Order: sequence, then structure tokens, then C-alpha cells
Amino acid sequence: MSKTITAAAAVARIPDGAVLMIGGFMGVGTAHRLVDELVRQGKRDLTIIANDTARPGVGIGKLISARLVKRVIVSHIGTNPETQAQMIAGELDVELVPQGTLAERVRAGGFGLGAVVTPTGVGTVVAEGKRTIEIEGKLFLVELPLHADFALVNARQADHIGNLAYALTARNFNPLIAMAAEVVLAEAQEIVPVGVIPPDSVMTPSVVVTHIIAKESAHG
Repeated sequence: MSKTITAAAAVARIPDGAVLMIGGFMGVGTAHRLVDELVRQGKRDLTIIANDTARPGVGIGKLISARLVKRVIVSHIGTNPETQAQMIAGELDVELVPQGTLAERVRAGGFGLGAVVTPTGVGTVVAEGKRTIEIEGKLFLVELPLHADFALVNARQADHIGNLAYALTARNFNPLIAMAAEVVLAEAQEIVPVGVIPPDSVMTPSVVVTHIIAKESAHG
């Protein structure tokens, strides 16, 4: 049975209020067609878990500009003044998480771990309201795993059963979020026959991928 569906059909499965993980770093490695389709369909009250909110008009920044997001869990918002303005106005809930901690919380969600124990943030505002644990005389924060309803993944290559390979910095967060969501929607630059991707290059196995986003013909 083919896993390939259109971007429109994939996004139609996402309800308002869904929790989405979106891969990439400043828009590099983000599933742009799926993001554009979210905007086109006007999905609202989304929670976004990602490294950042990119820039206005780029990647996740398009969702922010369209005011489709109610909450973000990210490592920074410094490159998107629209995110900052909505946060200051009380229109957007922003949880800032140190980048390494964010990646580990996503990994913990995907691998079924109960928590991440880290010294990062001890003694700062990051620690407010969080549990701590002392190990051999050193204080650590107990950071909880992150999960999502949907992961929007961007890969360099996908085969027809859903094995994924990534390139360069597009690997940022994409392999992690593919493990931490109930439904994985994979947008690939190239869809190839099974066997073309060398086994050692498969970073996300087909068993965790729900749908591959079909390539669409360009016109004009």
C-alpha cells in the first residue's frame, strides 16, 4: 500500500489545535510545502515545537505571520520580530528552551525516556517551576520529554515505502522529531525506488513514517 499522498490531503488530516513538531534550522530543512499548505488551509491554534520561528515570510515564520499559532516551544525567537511582538502583546505563548535541552527532550519523547537530567539552566529563569535532583553533589534540572500529534519532516530523499535520508544541516531536528510524533508527514526533495538509498544512509526508517508527500508538477 502506497504511503504517498498530496500535501493538501496530508494537511487536511491535521485538526485545529494540533501539536506539531517541525524540523529545520532557520528554515533550512523545514518542510516548506507542508507549511504553505497549513497557511492555505488556515489551520488555527497550533502548538509548534521547533528549533526557532525562522524569519517573517520564511518557514515557520509564515505560520506566525498568519497568526495560526497559539504556543511555541523553541530555543530562540531572536530572528523573528513578529514572534516577539505577538509574545509581548500576550497573543502568543512562548516557552524558550536551551537548544541542547530542546533536542534531548524531543529525543526522550521519541525513545520513551521518562525525563532528561541536565545541569543547563540551573540557577537561571529556565529552572523556575521545575524539579531538581542532586547527583553526587551536583544539582540537575529534570526536563520532561516532548511529544507531538504530527511531525513535519523534510528529507533529501525518500523511497516509496518511507525510508528517509537527509543532507547536511537539514538533519537538524528532522530525524529526532520523526521519532517523537504520532503521525509523521515526510516531504522529500526526491522520491526514489526502494533500494536506491543505501542502507547506511537511512536515518529515519520507513516503519515510523506515516505518509510521503507526493511531488507535484510545476506549471508555467
